Amino acid sequence: MLAGCYSPTGPRAGVLEVRELPDPTPGPGEVRVRVAVSGVNPTDWKARRPGGLASVDAKLVVPNQDGAGTIDMVGGGVDPRRIGQRVWLYNAQWRRAHGTAAQLVALPEEQAVALPGGVSLDLGASLGIPAMTAHRCLFSDGALPPGARVLVAGGAGAVGHAAIELAVRRGLRVCATVSSAQKARLAARAGAELVVDYRTEDVGGRIREWAPEGVARVVEVDLAANLELDAQVLAQDGAVSAYAGAGGAVDLPRRLLMSNARLELVLVYTMPEAAKRAAVEEITAALRDGALTLLPTHRFPLADVAAAHDAVEAGAVGKVLLDIP
Repeated sequence: MLAGCYSPTGPRAGVLEVRELPDPTPGPGEVRVRVAVSGVNPTDWKARRPGGLASVDAKLVVPNQDGAGTIDMVGGGVDPRRIGQRVWLYNAQWRRAHGTAAQLVALPEEQAVALPGGVSLDLGASLGIPAMTAHRCLFSDGALPPGARVLVAGGAGAVGHAAIELAVRRGLRVCATVSSAQKARLAARAGAELVVDYRTEDVGGRIREWAPEGVARVVEVDLAANLELDAQVLAQDGAVSAYAGAGGAVDLPRRLLMSNARLELVLVYTMPEAAKRAAVEEITAALRDGALTLLPTHRFPLADVAAAHDAVEAGAVGKVLLDIP
């Protein structure tokens, strides 16, 4: 098979190239998927750095956690009727050397989720990390009541986009912050009823005007940068669920203590198994309802896997996809 890959050590550590590698064979409880589209996330290019979250002890690594394709082989204990099933993939390269930037990938069968009819492989390849992270941030402690107000920071990003759509599907009211008019249009199209440009507007004032009692939940992309704002707009007993951001110390505003706020940190790889199952069920139901949509795409052939990673690192607006031949 052809695969994008890199060596994690040596003088060319982290440098992506396309090679011909042996076809994988699924082990017990695994399926093999012929990948059609591989989704690229920030964690994929970050994993190529020493100590990256998804780095593994291997001589050669095929990156990318998310993707979509068709099951063409099953291992022992897996229902052979799954052969031919269209699936979306998640956590494919977590603690494994071979991800989805390849023509074939073998992985545990529960990480290959059946796509409902009519759902495109492009959308399937865009789910994984973003949609599962969004679900955990929104519903880690159960469902919010319909009409509850939620702030999604970075509403045009992949996680933010999924969070808006999943929240709206549950009857929640959503405000999103963005940094440009283009991103504002994407957040509004996803269902945010208030969109605030944090570069040009009084974010706290706009949100407090929209939600005088505060927001019940914040889906946070940059805890260090935004925690003061989050404390300003959070309702009593509200929660901030953070899934990304720069490292380093964070000062906790006293206002969070006064409001009995909860601060949650979310990493999709190490979510409890029950949380992963709940996310998969909700995402599948949302796909059947037509509630999840595809961001604008930036497409690259497998031969340009390095350029695809560079585009994500540079902050491409929309979803970066690899077309697998």
